[in-house]
Amino acid sequence: MEELVTNRKASHDYEILETFEAGLILLGSEIKSLRNHGGSLQDAYVDVRGGDITLLNASIAPYSKGGTSIFNHEERRPRKLLMHKREIEMLRKKVHEKGLTVIPLAIYLNKKGIAKVRIALAKGKKSHDKRAALKEKADRRSMRDLDS
Repeated sequence: MEELVTNRKASHDYEILETFEAGLILLGSEIKSLRNHGGSLQDAYVDVRGGDITLLNASIAPYSKGGTSIFNHEERRPRKLLMHKREIEMLRKKVHEKGLTVIPLAIYLNKKGIAKVRIALAKGKKSHDKRAALKEKADRRSMRDLDS
């Protein structure tokens, strides 16, 4: 499993409750650009409406060897995700009932070379929770340094 793009701020900004795997519908120039690590999930989020689930605001840079704009893709276009109906329905219910959100964690290639996205059901952290997590991380680092 080769990770192409990761959302490094996700664990800082959100409390991850549950993770899922979804297929990702991409164009040829998008997969080529991702293989060159030309993507970002910085401001991306997942929208669950009706029976569809869509990755929004994910940036996949235009393919450098794609030539003119006719053969390339739009950088921040909505991309449809593929999941089972029961999984989509479960996500939709949790998002609407409990005020949770669905965020992308990583885009990767599975063993067969198919692009997948790891998404998570998450709850936003408050700023004091973020500070506490950073302090705890610094404490663990200092304890580890003292041990070695």
